[in-house]
Amino acid sequence: MSSIDWFILITTLLGIVGYGVWKNRQQESIQSYIRGGNQSRWWTVGLSVMATQASAITFLSTPGQAFHDGMGFVQFYFGLPFAVILICLFFLPIYHRLNVFTAYEFLEERFNWQTRTLTAILFLIQRGLAAGITIYAPAIILSAILGWPLKGLVIGIGLLVILYTVIGGTQAVNVTQKQQMTVIFLGLFVAFFSILSAFPESINFTQAINIAGASGKLQVLDFSFDPNNRYTFWSGITGGLFLALSYFGTDQSQVQRYLSGKSLKESQMGLLMNGFLKVPLQFFILLVGVMVFVFYQFQPAPLHFNPQTEKAIQGTEQASAFDRLESENTRTQKAIASLLLRSDFETDSQAQQLYQQLNRENQQQRDAAKQLLARAKTGVTVNDKDFVFITFILDHLPVGVIGLLLAMIFSAAMSSTASELNALSATTLVDLYQRNRPGQSELHYVQAAKGFTLLWGLIAIGFASVGNLFENLIQLVNIIGSVFYGTILGIFLVAFFFKSIQGKAVFWAAIMSEIAILYIYSQDWVGYLWLNAIGAVLTILLAHLIALIQRSR
Repeated sequence: MSSIDWFILITTLLGIVGYGVWKNRQQESIQSYIRGGNQSRWWTVGLSVMATQASAITFLSTPGQAFHDGMGFVQFYFGLPFAVILICLFFLPIYHRLNVFTAYEFLEERFNWQTRTLTAILFLIQRGLAAGITIYAPAIILSAILGWPLKGLVIGIGLLVILYTVIGGTQAVNVTQKQQMTVIFLGLFVAFFSILSAFPESINFTQAINIAGASGKLQVLDFSFDPNNRYTFWSGITGGLFLALSYFGTDQSQVQRYLSGKSLKESQMGLLMNGFLKVPLQFFILLVGVMVFVFYQFQPAPLHFNPQTEKAIQGTEQASAFDRLESENTRTQKAIASLLLRSDFETDSQAQQLYQQLNRENQQQRDAAKQLLARAKTGVTVNDKDFVFITFILDHLPVGVIGLLLAMIFSAAMSSTASELNALSATTLVDLYQRNRPGQSELHYVQAAKGFTLLWGLIAIGFASVGNLFENLIQLVNIIGSVFYGTILGIFLVAFFFKSIQGKAVFWAAIMSEIAILYIYSQDWVGYLWLNAIGAVLTILLAHLIALIQRSR
Protein backbone atom coordinates (compact mmCIF):
# COMPACT_ATOMS: atom_id res chain seq x y z
CA MET A 1 0.00 0.00 0.00
CA SER A 2 1.06 3.57 -0.61
CA SER A 3 1.76 6.10 2.11
CA ILE A 4 -1.47 7.92 1.17
CA ASP A 5 -3.50 4.75 1.78
CA TRP A 6 -1.77 4.21 5.12
CA PHE A 7 -2.51 7.81 6.13
CA ILE A 8 -6.21 7.51 5.24
CA LEU A 9 -6.55 4.18 7.04
CA ILE A 10 -4.76 5.16 10.26
CA THR A 11 -6.28 8.66 10.46
CA THR A 12 -9.82 7.32 9.99
CA LEU A 13 -9.50 4.60 12.62
CA LEU A 14 -7.72 6.69 15.25
CA GLY A 15 -10.09 9.60 14.66
CA ILE A 16 -13.17 7.42 15.28
CA VAL A 17 -11.68 5.77 18.38
CA GLY A 18 -10.39 9.07 19.79
CA TYR A 19 -13.73 10.82 19.32
CA GLY A 20 -15.62 7.94 20.96
CA VAL A 21 -13.32 8.03 24.01
CA TRP A 22 -13.31 11.83 24.34
CA LYS A 23 -17.07 12.23 23.94
CA ASN A 24 -17.99 9.59 26.52
CA ARG A 25 -15.11 9.42 28.96
CA GLN A 26 -17.24 9.90 32.12
CA GLN A 27 -19.82 7.25 32.96
CA GLU A 28 -21.12 7.28 36.53
CA SER A 29 -24.34 5.23 36.39
CA ILE A 30 -25.57 1.98 34.92
CA GLN A 31 -28.34 3.94 33.17
CA SER A 32 -25.77 5.95 31.19
CA TYR A 33 -23.28 3.12 30.71
CA ILE A 34 -25.72 0.46 29.44
CA ARG A 35 -28.56 2.54 27.97
CA GLY A 36 -26.64 5.66 27.01
CA GLY A 37 -28.82 7.79 29.24
CA ASN A 38 -31.69 7.28 26.77
CA GLN A 39 -30.51 10.22 24.66
CA SER A 40 -30.40 8.66 21.18
CA ARG A 41 -32.60 10.04 18.39
CA TRP A 42 -34.22 7.74 15.85
CA TRP A 43 -31.56 8.18 13.16
CA THR A 44 -28.84 7.35 15.69
CA VAL A 45 -30.79 4.26 16.73
CA GLY A 46 -31.29 3.23 13.09
CA LEU A 47 -27.64 3.70 12.12
CA SER A 48 -26.49 1.93 15.28
CA VAL A 49 -28.74 -1.06 14.56
CA MET A 50 -27.44 -1.19 10.97
CA ALA A 51 -23.82 -0.86 12.08
CA THR A 52 -24.23 -3.73 14.54
CA GLN A 53 -25.19 -6.04 11.66
CA ALA A 54 -22.74 -4.58 9.15
CA SER A 55 -19.63 -6.41 10.27
CA ALA A 56 -16.48 -6.71 8.20
CA ILE A 57 -17.77 -10.15 7.23
CA THR A 58 -20.60 -8.42 5.35
CA PHE A 59 -18.21 -6.44 3.16
CA LEU A 60 -15.62 -9.18 2.69
CA SER A 61 -17.87 -12.20 2.22
CA THR A 62 -21.03 -10.89 0.58
CA PRO A 63 -19.40 -9.64 -2.66
CA GLY A 64 -17.57 -12.98 -2.90
CA GLN A 65 -20.87 -14.77 -2.38
CA ALA A 66 -22.34 -12.83 -5.33
CA PHE A 67 -19.21 -13.42 -7.45
CA HIS A 68 -19.66 -17.18 -7.14
CA ASP A 69 -23.42 -17.67 -6.67
CA GLY A 70 -25.14 -14.51 -7.84
CA MET A 71 -27.79 -12.35 -6.18
CA GLY A 72 -29.86 -15.14 -4.60
CA PHE A 73 -28.42 -14.50 -1.13
CA VAL A 74 -30.60 -11.37 -0.84
CA GLN A 75 -33.61 -13.68 -0.27
CA PHE A 76 -32.14 -14.37 3.17
CA TYR A 77 -33.36 -10.88 4.21
CA PHE A 78 -36.91 -11.00 2.80
CA GLY A 79 -38.46 -11.74 6.20
CA LEU A 80 -36.69 -8.84 7.93
CA PRO A 81 -39.15 -5.98 7.22
CA PHE A 82 -42.06 -8.08 8.49
CA ALA A 83 -40.09 -9.05 11.61
CA VAL A 84 -39.28 -5.40 12.38
CA ILE A 85 -42.96 -4.43 12.17
CA LEU A 86 -43.91 -7.23 14.59
CA ILE A 87 -41.14 -6.20 17.01
CA CYS A 88 -42.28 -2.58 16.94
CA LEU A 89 -45.87 -3.65 17.67
CA PHE A 90 -45.30 -6.30 20.36
CA PHE A 91 -41.73 -6.42 21.72
CA LEU A 92 -40.71 -2.78 22.02
CA PRO A 93 -43.75 -1.53 23.98
CA ILE A 94 -43.21 -4.22 26.62
CA TYR A 95 -39.48 -3.49 26.96
CA HIS A 96 -40.15 0.23 27.37
CA ARG A 97 -43.06 -0.24 29.76
CA LEU A 98 -40.96 -2.47 32.04
CA ASN A 99 -37.94 -0.12 31.70
CA VAL A 100 -35.56 -3.08 31.38
CA PHE A 101 -31.80 -2.94 30.80
CA THR A 102 -31.73 -6.30 28.97
CA ALA A 103 -34.34 -8.31 27.09
CA TYR A 104 -33.96 -11.20 29.54
CA GLU A 105 -35.08 -9.24 32.62
CA PHE A 106 -38.63 -9.50 31.29
CA LEU A 107 -38.45 -13.31 31.40
CA GLU A 108 -37.99 -13.44 35.18
CA GLU A 109 -41.08 -11.33 35.72
CA ARG A 110 -43.05 -13.48 33.26
CA PHE A 111 -41.65 -16.91 34.21
CA ASN A 112 -38.87 -17.39 36.79
CA TRP A 113 -35.18 -16.71 37.34
CA GLN A 114 -34.18 -20.12 35.89
CA THR A 115 -35.71 -19.28 32.50
CA ARG A 116 -34.14 -15.84 32.53
CA THR A 117 -30.72 -17.30 33.36
CA LEU A 118 -30.98 -20.08 30.75
CA THR A 119 -31.91 -17.62 27.99
CA ALA A 120 -29.13 -15.23 28.99
CA ILE A 121 -26.59 -18.07 28.93
CA LEU A 122 -27.77 -19.21 25.47
CA PHE A 123 -27.27 -15.64 24.26
CA LEU A 124 -23.83 -15.36 25.86
CA ILE A 125 -22.66 -18.59 24.19
CA GLN A 126 -23.74 -17.75 20.67
CA ARG A 127 -22.85 -14.05 20.79
CA GLY A 128 -19.52 -14.76 22.49
CA LEU A 129 -18.61 -17.07 19.58
CA ALA A 130 -19.82 -14.50 17.05
CA ALA A 131 -17.70 -11.75 18.64
CA GLY A 132 -14.60 -13.84 18.05
CA ILE A 133 -15.57 -14.41 14.41
CA THR A 134 -16.18 -10.70 13.74
CA ILE A 135 -12.60 -10.02 14.83
CA TYR A 136 -11.13 -13.10 13.17
CA ALA A 137 -12.79 -12.65 9.77
CA PRO A 138 -11.10 -9.44 8.63
CA ALA A 139 -7.88 -10.35 10.41
CA ILE A 140 -7.25 -13.63 8.59
CA ILE A 141 -8.21 -12.24 5.19
CA LEU A 142 -6.13 -9.09 5.53
CA SER A 143 -3.29 -11.19 6.91
CA ALA A 144 -3.33 -13.45 3.86
CA ILE A 145 -3.63 -10.57 1.40
CA LEU A 146 -1.29 -8.00 2.97
CA GLY A 147 1.14 -10.35 4.67
CA TRP A 148 0.50 -8.79 8.08
CA PRO A 149 0.82 -11.12 11.09
CA LEU A 150 -2.55 -12.71 11.90
CA LYS A 151 -2.27 -12.56 15.68
CA GLY A 152 -1.10 -8.96 15.54
CA LEU A 153 -4.17 -8.00 13.51
CA VAL A 154 -6.51 -9.91 15.84
CA ILE A 155 -5.03 -8.25 18.92
CA GLY A 156 -4.91 -4.82 17.29
CA ILE A 157 -8.57 -4.82 16.20
CA GLY A 158 -9.66 -6.27 19.53
CA LEU A 159 -7.77 -3.77 21.67
CA LEU A 160 -9.01 -0.76 19.66
CA VAL A 161 -12.61 -1.86 20.20
CA ILE A 162 -12.06 -2.71 23.87
CA LEU A 163 -10.54 0.75 24.48
CA TYR A 164 -13.53 2.91 23.62
CA THR A 165 -16.19 0.33 24.57
CA VAL A 166 -14.80 -0.09 28.11
CA ILE A 167 -14.43 3.66 28.64
CA GLY A 168 -17.64 4.95 27.05
CA GLY A 169 -20.17 2.10 27.15
CA THR A 170 -23.31 2.22 24.99
CA GLN A 171 -23.12 5.92 24.17
CA ALA A 172 -19.55 5.54 22.87
CA VAL A 173 -20.70 2.63 20.70
CA ASN A 174 -23.62 4.67 19.32
CA VAL A 175 -21.52 7.77 18.63
CA THR A 176 -18.72 5.90 16.87
CA GLN A 177 -21.17 3.79 14.85
CA LYS A 178 -22.59 6.90 13.15
CA GLN A 179 -19.09 7.77 11.96
CA GLN A 180 -18.35 4.18 11.00
CA MET A 181 -21.54 3.93 8.93
CA THR A 182 -20.58 7.15 7.13
CA VAL A 183 -17.24 5.59 6.19
CA ILE A 184 -19.01 2.36 5.16
CA PHE A 185 -21.56 4.08 2.89
CA LEU A 186 -18.88 6.25 1.32
CA GLY A 187 -16.63 3.24 0.76
CA LEU A 188 -19.38 1.19 -0.90
CA PHE A 189 -20.29 3.92 -3.39
CA VAL A 190 -16.64 4.65 -4.19
CA ALA A 191 -16.01 0.92 -4.75
CA PHE A 192 -19.05 0.58 -7.03
CA PHE A 193 -18.16 3.51 -9.28
CA SER A 194 -14.47 2.52 -9.28
CA ILE A 195 -15.47 -0.89 -10.66
CA LEU A 196 -17.58 0.69 -13.40
CA SER A 197 -14.73 3.00 -14.39
CA ALA A 198 -12.38 -0.01 -14.62
CA PHE A 199 -14.48 -1.74 -17.31
CA PRO A 200 -13.23 -1.63 -20.92
CA GLU A 201 -14.30 1.58 -22.69
CA SER A 202 -16.80 -0.29 -24.83
CA ILE A 203 -18.63 -1.75 -21.79
CA ASN A 204 -21.12 0.45 -19.94
CA PHE A 205 -23.30 -0.36 -16.92
CA THR A 206 -26.24 -1.60 -19.03
CA GLN A 207 -23.99 -3.98 -20.95
CA ALA A 208 -22.44 -5.16 -17.67
CA ILE A 209 -25.94 -5.97 -16.38
CA ASN A 210 -26.65 -7.93 -19.58
CA ILE A 211 -23.41 -9.89 -19.16
CA ALA A 212 -24.25 -10.66 -15.54
CA GLY A 213 -27.73 -11.78 -16.61
CA ALA A 214 -26.35 -14.06 -19.31
CA SER A 215 -24.08 -15.70 -16.72
CA GLY A 216 -27.02 -16.32 -14.35
CA LYS A 217 -25.72 -13.98 -11.65
CA LEU A 218 -28.87 -11.84 -11.54
CA GLN A 219 -31.27 -14.62 -10.63
CA VAL A 220 -32.70 -13.19 -7.42
CA LEU A 221 -35.78 -15.32 -6.75
CA ASP A 222 -35.90 -19.07 -6.25
CA PHE A 223 -39.40 -20.43 -5.56
CA SER A 224 -38.35 -24.07 -5.17
CA PHE A 225 -39.47 -25.97 -2.05
CA ASP A 226 -36.24 -27.94 -1.52
CA PRO A 227 -35.51 -27.66 2.26
CA ASN A 228 -31.81 -28.31 1.59
CA ASN A 229 -31.57 -25.25 -0.63
CA ARG A 230 -30.30 -22.54 1.71
CA TYR A 231 -31.52 -19.45 -0.09
CA THR A 232 -35.03 -19.53 -1.53
CA PHE A 233 -37.97 -17.15 -1.37
CA TRP A 234 -39.70 -19.47 1.10
CA SER A 235 -36.71 -19.95 3.41
CA GLY A 236 -36.22 -16.17 3.48
CA ILE A 237 -39.86 -15.40 4.26
CA THR A 238 -40.13 -18.12 6.93
CA GLY A 239 -36.70 -19.02 8.31
CA GLY A 240 -35.42 -15.50 7.65
CA LEU A 241 -38.47 -14.06 9.41
CA PHE A 242 -37.88 -16.18 12.51
CA LEU A 243 -34.16 -15.39 12.50
CA ALA A 244 -34.85 -11.66 12.20
CA LEU A 245 -37.52 -11.82 14.92
CA SER A 246 -35.07 -13.46 17.28
CA TYR A 247 -32.08 -11.33 16.32
CA PHE A 248 -33.81 -7.94 16.49
CA GLY A 249 -36.33 -8.85 19.17
CA THR A 250 -34.31 -10.91 21.67
CA ASP A 251 -30.59 -10.51 20.92
CA GLN A 252 -29.19 -8.05 23.46
CA SER A 253 -26.67 -6.66 20.94
CA GLN A 254 -29.66 -5.30 19.00
CA VAL A 255 -32.09 -4.69 21.87
CA GLN A 256 -29.50 -2.52 23.61
CA ARG A 257 -29.25 -0.30 20.53
CA TYR A 258 -32.91 0.68 20.51
CA LEU A 259 -33.37 0.69 24.31
CA SER A 260 -31.07 3.74 24.24
CA GLY A 261 -33.70 5.73 22.30
CA LYS A 262 -35.17 8.89 23.85
CA SER A 263 -38.69 7.44 23.68
CA LEU A 264 -40.65 4.46 22.43
CA LYS A 265 -41.43 6.32 19.21
CA GLU A 266 -37.75 7.14 18.57
CA SER A 267 -36.81 3.48 19.09
CA GLN A 268 -39.59 2.27 16.77
CA MET A 269 -38.68 4.74 14.03
CA GLY A 270 -35.00 3.78 14.23
CA LEU A 271 -35.80 0.09 14.01
CA LEU A 272 -38.20 0.65 11.08
CA MET A 273 -35.49 2.66 9.31
CA ASN A 274 -33.16 -0.30 9.54
CA GLY A 275 -35.84 -2.81 8.50
CA PHE A 276 -36.64 -1.06 5.25
CA LEU A 277 -33.08 -0.02 4.31
CA LYS A 278 -31.42 -3.39 4.99
CA VAL A 279 -32.73 -5.25 1.93
CA PRO A 280 -31.74 -2.47 -0.55
CA LEU A 281 -28.34 -2.15 1.16
CA GLN A 282 -27.72 -5.89 0.96
CA PHE A 283 -28.90 -5.89 -2.68
CA PHE A 284 -26.38 -3.14 -3.44
CA ILE A 285 -23.50 -5.00 -1.73
CA LEU A 286 -24.34 -8.12 -3.75
CA LEU A 287 -24.50 -5.99 -6.92
CA VAL A 288 -20.97 -4.77 -6.15
CA GLY A 289 -19.89 -8.44 -6.10
CA VAL A 290 -21.63 -9.10 -9.42
CA MET A 291 -19.85 -6.10 -10.96
CA VAL A 292 -16.54 -7.53 -9.71
CA PHE A 293 -17.47 -10.75 -11.53
CA VAL A 294 -18.13 -8.79 -14.74
CA PHE A 295 -14.80 -6.96 -14.33
CA TYR A 296 -12.96 -10.27 -14.17
CA GLN A 297 -14.61 -11.37 -17.41
CA PHE A 298 -12.23 -8.96 -19.13
CA GLN A 299 -9.22 -9.13 -16.81
CA PRO A 300 -7.13 -12.14 -15.75
CA ALA A 301 -8.59 -13.58 -12.55
CA PRO A 302 -6.74 -15.94 -10.19
CA LEU A 303 -7.78 -19.58 -10.41
CA HIS A 304 -8.04 -19.45 -6.62
CA PHE A 305 -8.31 -16.05 -4.91
CA ASN A 306 -6.45 -16.92 -1.72
CA PRO A 307 -2.94 -15.57 -2.49
CA GLN A 308 -1.30 -18.26 -0.36
CA THR A 309 -2.64 -21.07 -2.57
CA GLU A 310 -0.09 -21.11 -5.36
CA LYS A 311 2.90 -21.07 -3.02
CA ALA A 312 1.38 -23.66 -0.69
CA ILE A 313 0.55 -26.21 -3.39
CA GLN A 314 4.00 -26.16 -5.01
CA GLY A 315 6.01 -29.22 -4.03
CA THR A 316 2.91 -31.35 -3.47
CA GLU A 317 1.68 -34.20 -5.68
CA GLN A 318 -1.11 -31.95 -6.96
CA ALA A 319 1.23 -29.17 -8.15
CA SER A 320 1.45 -30.24 -11.82
CA ALA A 321 -2.32 -30.74 -12.09
CA PHE A 322 -2.86 -27.31 -10.53
CA ASP A 323 -0.49 -25.73 -13.07
CA ARG A 324 -2.42 -27.35 -15.94
CA LEU A 325 -5.66 -25.97 -14.52
CA GLU A 326 -4.14 -22.50 -14.37
CA SER A 327 -3.23 -22.73 -18.05
CA GLU A 328 -6.75 -23.89 -18.91
CA ASN A 329 -8.19 -21.08 -16.80
CA THR A 330 -6.12 -18.49 -18.69
CA ARG A 331 -7.25 -19.82 -22.08
CA THR A 332 -10.89 -19.91 -21.00
CA GLN A 333 -10.77 -16.35 -19.67
CA LYS A 334 -9.22 -15.07 -22.89
CA ALA A 335 -11.94 -16.78 -24.90
CA ILE A 336 -14.63 -15.24 -22.65
CA ALA A 337 -13.16 -11.72 -22.99
CA SER A 338 -12.85 -12.04 -26.75
CA LEU A 339 -16.44 -13.22 -27.05
CA LEU A 340 -17.87 -10.45 -24.87
CA LEU A 341 -16.05 -7.73 -26.80
CA ARG A 342 -17.73 -8.75 -30.04
CA SER A 343 -20.09 -6.03 -31.24
CA ASP A 344 -22.87 -8.53 -31.97
CA PHE A 345 -22.73 -10.40 -28.63
CA GLU A 346 -26.02 -9.01 -27.30
CA THR A 347 -27.93 -10.00 -30.45
CA ASP A 348 -26.20 -13.30 -31.28
CA SER A 349 -27.91 -16.15 -29.39
CA GLN A 350 -25.19 -18.63 -30.39
CA ALA A 351 -22.51 -16.34 -28.92
CA GLN A 352 -24.51 -16.11 -25.69
CA GLN A 353 -24.85 -19.91 -25.51
CA LEU A 354 -21.10 -20.29 -26.08
CA TYR A 355 -20.50 -17.71 -23.33
CA GLN A 356 -22.61 -19.71 -20.89
CA GLN A 357 -20.71 -22.88 -21.81
CA LEU A 358 -17.34 -21.17 -21.28
CA ASN A 359 -18.53 -19.85 -17.92
CA ARG A 360 -19.51 -23.36 -16.85
CA GLU A 361 -16.09 -24.63 -17.91
CA ASN A 362 -14.41 -21.86 -15.96
CA GLN A 363 -16.46 -22.72 -12.86
CA GLN A 364 -15.53 -26.40 -13.26
CA GLN A 365 -11.86 -25.39 -13.39
CA ARG A 366 -12.25 -23.43 -10.16
CA ASP A 367 -14.04 -26.35 -8.49
CA ALA A 368 -11.31 -28.73 -9.64
CA ALA A 369 -8.66 -26.39 -8.19
CA LYS A 370 -10.42 -26.48 -4.82
CA GLN A 371 -10.50 -30.28 -4.91
CA LEU A 372 -6.77 -30.39 -5.64
CA LEU A 373 -6.13 -27.97 -2.80
CA ALA A 374 -8.17 -30.12 -0.43
CA ARG A 375 -6.25 -33.26 -1.42
CA ALA A 376 -2.91 -31.46 -1.05
CA LYS A 377 -3.69 -30.81 2.65
CA THR A 378 -1.63 -27.62 2.67
CA GLY A 379 -3.56 -26.01 5.52
CA VAL A 380 -4.70 -23.21 3.18
CA THR A 381 -8.47 -22.74 3.18
CA VAL A 382 -10.21 -24.32 0.21
CA ASN A 383 -12.94 -21.68 0.17
CA ASP A 384 -11.89 -18.45 -1.54
CA LYS A 385 -15.16 -16.48 -1.54
CA ASP A 386 -13.96 -14.26 1.28
CA PHE A 387 -10.84 -13.23 -0.68
CA VAL A 388 -12.50 -12.10 -3.93
CA PHE A 389 -13.38 -8.51 -3.03
CA ILE A 390 -10.23 -7.66 -1.09
CA THR A 391 -8.09 -9.06 -3.93
CA PHE A 392 -9.88 -6.81 -6.40
CA ILE A 393 -9.47 -3.78 -4.10
CA LEU A 394 -5.72 -4.19 -3.69
CA ASP A 395 -4.93 -5.22 -7.27
CA HIS A 396 -7.11 -2.89 -9.32
CA LEU A 397 -8.21 0.21 -7.41
CA PRO A 398 -6.31 3.53 -7.38
CA VAL A 399 -4.26 5.00 -4.55
CA GLY A 400 -6.43 6.58 -1.86
CA VAL A 401 -9.43 4.41 -2.65
CA ILE A 402 -7.59 1.39 -1.24
CA GLY A 403 -7.02 3.15 2.08
CA LEU A 404 -10.67 4.25 2.22
CA LEU A 405 -12.00 0.74 1.56
CA LEU A 406 -9.66 -0.84 4.10
CA ALA A 407 -10.89 1.78 6.59
CA MET A 408 -14.44 0.71 5.68
CA ILE A 409 -13.62 -2.94 6.44
CA PHE A 410 -11.93 -2.12 9.75
CA SER A 411 -14.77 0.27 10.71
CA ALA A 412 -17.30 -2.48 10.09
CA ALA A 413 -15.27 -4.93 12.19
CA MET A 414 -15.04 -2.43 15.04
CA SER A 415 -18.72 -1.37 14.96
CA SER A 416 -20.16 -4.88 15.15
CA THR A 417 -17.61 -6.10 17.70
CA ALA A 418 -18.21 -3.08 19.94
CA SER A 419 -21.96 -3.76 19.98
CA GLU A 420 -21.36 -7.40 20.83
CA LEU A 421 -18.95 -6.66 23.69
CA ASN A 422 -21.31 -3.99 25.00
CA ALA A 423 -24.24 -6.45 24.96
CA LEU A 424 -22.23 -9.32 26.45
CA SER A 425 -21.12 -7.06 29.29
CA ALA A 426 -24.66 -5.80 29.94
CA THR A 427 -26.14 -9.30 29.99
CA THR A 428 -23.42 -10.67 32.26
CA LEU A 429 -23.80 -7.73 34.64
CA VAL A 430 -27.60 -7.41 34.80
CA ASP A 431 -28.78 -10.99 34.34
CA LEU A 432 -26.06 -12.88 36.21
CA TYR A 433 -23.94 -10.62 38.44
CA GLN A 434 -26.41 -7.95 39.63
CA ARG A 435 -29.20 -10.54 39.86
CA ASN A 436 -27.13 -12.48 42.41
CA ARG A 437 -25.38 -9.51 44.07
CA PRO A 438 -28.04 -6.83 44.55
CA GLY A 439 -27.69 -3.69 46.66
CA GLN A 440 -24.22 -2.55 45.51
CA SER A 441 -23.46 1.06 44.60
CA GLU A 442 -23.86 2.50 41.07
CA LEU A 443 -20.10 3.00 40.82
CA HIS A 444 -19.53 -0.65 41.77
CA TYR A 445 -21.81 -1.85 38.97
CA VAL A 446 -20.26 0.53 36.41
CA GLN A 447 -16.79 -0.76 37.28
CA ALA A 448 -18.08 -4.35 37.08
CA ALA A 449 -19.60 -3.64 33.65
CA LYS A 450 -16.26 -2.28 32.44
CA GLY A 451 -14.54 -5.36 33.81
CA PHE A 452 -16.98 -7.66 31.99
CA THR A 453 -16.46 -5.71 28.76
CA LEU A 454 -12.72 -6.20 29.08
CA LEU A 455 -13.18 -9.89 29.94
CA TRP A 456 -15.43 -10.60 26.92
CA GLY A 457 -13.07 -8.62 24.70
CA LEU A 458 -10.14 -10.78 25.78
CA ILE A 459 -12.26 -13.95 25.31
CA ALA A 460 -13.18 -12.79 21.78
CA ILE A 461 -9.51 -12.11 20.99
CA GLY A 462 -8.58 -15.54 22.35
CA PHE A 463 -11.25 -17.28 20.28
CA ALA A 464 -10.25 -15.33 17.18
CA SER A 465 -6.61 -16.29 17.72
CA VAL A 466 -7.40 -20.00 17.38
CA GLY A 467 -10.21 -19.66 14.80
CA ASN A 468 -10.36 -21.24 11.38
CA LEU A 469 -12.14 -20.41 8.13
CA PHE A 470 -15.48 -22.05 7.47
CA GLU A 471 -17.21 -22.47 4.10
CA ASN A 472 -18.08 -18.79 4.10
CA LEU A 473 -17.71 -16.45 7.05
CA ILE A 474 -21.05 -14.68 6.66
CA GLN A 475 -22.74 -18.08 6.59
CA LEU A 476 -20.85 -19.17 9.71
CA VAL A 477 -22.16 -16.23 11.74
CA ASN A 478 -25.72 -16.93 10.57
CA ILE A 479 -25.37 -20.67 11.28
CA ILE A 480 -24.22 -20.01 14.85
CA GLY A 481 -27.18 -17.68 15.32
CA SER A 482 -29.66 -20.13 13.78
CA VAL A 483 -28.60 -22.94 16.12
CA PHE A 484 -29.59 -20.86 19.18
CA TYR A 485 -32.02 -18.19 18.00
CA GLY A 486 -35.02 -20.46 17.39
CA THR A 487 -35.10 -21.67 20.99
CA ILE A 488 -34.63 -18.15 22.37
CA LEU A 489 -37.39 -16.79 20.16
CA GLY A 490 -39.70 -19.63 21.19
CA ILE A 491 -39.26 -18.65 24.85
CA PHE A 492 -40.20 -15.03 24.12
CA LEU A 493 -43.18 -15.98 21.94
CA VAL A 494 -44.54 -18.15 24.76
CA ALA A 495 -43.99 -15.24 27.16
CA PHE A 496 -45.86 -12.78 24.94
CA PHE A 497 -48.74 -14.83 23.57
CA PHE A 498 -49.40 -17.93 25.73
CA LYS A 499 -50.27 -16.61 29.17
CA SER A 500 -51.36 -19.96 30.59
CA ILE A 501 -47.85 -21.50 30.26
CA GLN A 502 -45.60 -20.97 33.27
CA GLY A 503 -41.87 -21.02 33.95
CA LYS A 504 -41.14 -24.67 34.61
CA ALA A 505 -42.83 -25.81 31.40
CA VAL A 506 -41.01 -23.34 29.13
CA PHE A 507 -37.67 -23.95 30.90
CA TRP A 508 -37.67 -27.67 30.15
CA ALA A 509 -39.17 -27.12 26.70
CA ALA A 510 -36.26 -24.81 25.85
CA ILE A 511 -33.65 -27.33 26.99
CA MET A 512 -35.25 -30.17 24.98
CA SER A 513 -35.71 -27.94 21.94
CA GLU A 514 -32.05 -26.85 21.96
CA ILE A 515 -30.87 -30.47 22.20
CA ALA A 516 -33.12 -31.36 19.27
CA ILE A 517 -31.86 -28.44 17.16
CA LEU A 518 -28.22 -29.37 17.79
CA TYR A 519 -28.99 -32.94 16.69
CA ILE A 520 -30.87 -31.82 13.55
CA TYR A 521 -28.00 -29.53 12.60
CA SER A 522 -25.41 -32.27 13.18
CA GLN A 523 -27.37 -34.56 10.80
CA ASP A 524 -27.62 -31.79 8.16
CA TRP A 525 -31.28 -32.61 7.50
CA VAL A 526 -32.35 -29.08 6.49
CA GLY A 527 -30.79 -25.77 5.49
CA TYR A 528 -29.72 -23.77 8.53
CA LEU A 529 -32.31 -21.01 8.02
CA TRP A 530 -35.08 -23.50 8.78
CA LEU A 531 -33.55 -24.17 12.21
CA ASN A 532 -34.91 -20.81 13.41
CA ALA A 533 -38.51 -21.72 12.62
CA ILE A 534 -38.11 -25.31 13.83
CA GLY A 535 -36.54 -24.22 17.15
CA ALA A 536 -39.23 -21.61 17.85
CA VAL A 537 -42.16 -23.90 16.95
CA LEU A 538 -40.64 -26.85 18.82
CA THR A 539 -40.18 -24.77 21.99
CA ILE A 540 -43.80 -23.59 21.85
CA LEU A 541 -45.21 -27.10 21.21
CA LEU A 542 -43.09 -28.72 23.93
CA ALA A 543 -44.05 -25.99 26.40
CA HIS A 544 -47.72 -26.68 25.67
CA LEU A 545 -47.21 -30.43 26.05
CA ILE A 546 -45.33 -30.13 29.35
CA ALA A 547 -47.92 -27.65 30.68
CA LEU A 548 -50.69 -30.09 29.70
CA ILE A 549 -48.94 -32.94 31.53
CA GLN A 550 -48.48 -30.72 34.60
CA ARG A 551 -52.17 -29.79 34.65
CA SER A 552 -53.27 -33.43 34.19
CA ARG A 553 -51.16 -34.44 37.21
